[in-house]
Amino acid sequence: MIWVDWIAIISTILLIIVVLLQSSDEDIQDAFSGEKSELFKNKKIRGFELFLTRMSIVFTIVMIVSVVLSNNLR
Repeated sequence: MIWVDWIAIISTILLIIVVLLQSSDEDIQDAFSGEKSELFKNKKIRGFELFLTRMSIVFTIVMIVSVVLSNNLR
C-alpha cells in the first residue's frame, strides 16, 4: 500500500462518520411512501449542519481524487 491508499482509507472513514452525524427530519416511512416529501423545498442550513455538509463534500472530493491517483500510480 502506498501513501495515497492510506489517504483514501482515512477520508472514507471520515466521510462515513460525517454522514452519520448529519440529522434528518424525514421519517423512514415517508421516504418509501412519498408522503410529505420536501426534497426540493428551499431550506437554509446553518451552523453545525452547514459545517457537516461542507466537510462531507471535502471528504468526498479527497476520496475520489486519492482513489484515482492510487489507480494511476501503480
